[in-house]
Amino acid sequence: MPIIINVDVMLAKRKMQSKELAEIVGITTANLSILKTGKARGIRFDTLEAICKALDCQPGDILEYVAEQ
Repeated sequence: MPIIINVDVMLAKRKMQSKELAEIVGITTANLSILKTGKARGIRFDTLEAICKALDCQPGDILEYVAEQ
């Protein structure tokens, strides 16, 4: 899939654990894990907004497009 999810990168930059982010955002750690591994088929804008707010970042810091070759 050409969309890369960089939640792990932002978590490391903010020195935050996945469990803490999941609690702040209001999603399960299992759903956050699915998102982090790129297995999610979509993300709600409400969830993306909450992640960006919790990590003090922009959507572009989390989502990255890489063309398939």
